[in-house]
Amino acid sequence: MSDRPFDIVLFGATGFTGGLTADYLAAHAPEGLRWAVAGRNADKLEGVRRRLADAGAAVEVLVADATDPAALADVARQARVVVTTIGPYLANGGALVAACAEAGTDYLDLTGEPEFVDRTYLEHHETAVRTGARIVHACGFDSVPHDLGAYFTVQQLPSDGPITVRGVVRAGGTPSGGTFHSALDQFARAKQMKKTYADRRRAEGKPADGRSSRSVGGKPHRDPVLGYWLLPLPTIDPIVVARSGAALPAYGPKFRYSHWAGTKTLRYAAGGAIGVGALTVAAQVKPVRDFLKGKVPQGSGPDASKRKKSWFTVDFVGEAGGETVHTRVSGGDPGYTETAKMLSEAALCLALDDNPETSGQVTSAVAMGDALLARLQAAGIRFETV
Repeated sequence: MSDRPFDIVLFGATGFTGGLTADYLAAHAPEGLRWAVAGRNADKLEGVRRRLADAGAAVEVLVADATDPAALADVARQARVVVTTIGPYLANGGALVAACAEAGTDYLDLTGEPEFVDRTYLEHHETAVRTGARIVHACGFDSVPHDLGAYFTVQQLPSDGPITVRGVVRAGGTPSGGTFHSALDQFARAKQMKKTYADRRRAEGKPADGRSSRSVGGKPHRDPVLGYWLLPLPTIDPIVVARSGAALPAYGPKFRYSHWAGTKTLRYAAGGAIGVGALTVAAQVKPVRDFLKGKVPQGSGPDASKRKKSWFTVDFVGEAGGETVHTRVSGGDPGYTETAKMLSEAALCLALDDNPETSGQVTSAVAMGDALLARLQAAGIRFETV
């Protein structure tokens, strides 16, 4: 694809997280990177282009509506990697995935929507395998720290027997408006999400080498190693980790992953459980769901001073062959600053680095593995053995 005019095309640069992604690329992309911002509003895109030009970045503008298949196909044919921050993806993302799969163009997004991810696998995975495209969802806080954190953890363990890993998330910061909207929509579509997940499981089957990998749940309890109270965390992250485990032999013949929110006291754990339950119930009533969405609007976010005070940690406890290892991934503001960093570094990784040979819809660990891990460490996100 070296003859294509752009290494990276970014959809969504006129939004809040997309703007942060554009700013990160402008500040950190190597000299000579050919990239463009894309979207439907030419005037807003031109404003982004001028802002980035003032920062010393030469960026082109491509006008294309996310609902126009012909325009999206034209953009996909011009790019090596297409990146999008335009969610909710179930409503806005399918046509762009289709265009990239058909054009053999690598695709990245920030989705945390399991139904969207499973739908795109069912509809576009085989096309992407045929054309050589790599379709990589969930390349922000959903789910890079968890996917690559588990990947980093299993590398510290023997792979000739069963491996169990648990990830424990703690964070301080403002949740992304897009993530909040997507979560409410998914809570309201539990039946559809379950059916699409089952359809995908049947379509992809089990690992050909006889290994097994899956995410497992559990009840709230106190972690004997970390000392935190653990609350099951119903996100896309454990599903992504389990799919990496199914694809990569380093996760052993039998891999199990559990995903939790960690709190210091039982009171906070109980409050979290009640809060998630209340949101799930509220999401079933459309007027209530719309009201809640209005409280956390998309396209906006906290200012730089608030983001600077935000943080996250994900502790992993891995066990295999009688060994136990404790690792940690940590960084700054998870919902915006670090998400923009992760997405940008993943785009640069796919465009520029020597990655594993793969195609189709795959996870970040499968598509980029060690190369993305090294990039994130160099960018200031810490992966360490505790």
